[in-house]
Amino acid sequence: MNRKNILFILIVCCLTIGLAPFTPEPHLWGKLKWIAGGGDGMQLMDYGDLLLHGSPWMALLVALIYFGLKNTN
Repeated sequence: MNRKNILFILIVCCLTIGLAPFTPEPHLWGKLKWIAGGGDGMQLMDYGDLLLHGSPWMALLVALIYFGLKNTN
């Protein structure tokens, strides 16, 4: 797969899995706010949700860094 295909797939994953459910707010955003507020009452399932909804964003970040560093060499 070329770079454009990889980035396209990762962006689609970020916009679907990474932001689902869309209402009332994205799940990832709610979990990050919860952790920023101290994370009181978070259970294992909540951390699993954070991992599930955050992994496409982390993969996109890693890919952008990798492709950016590859261009400089």
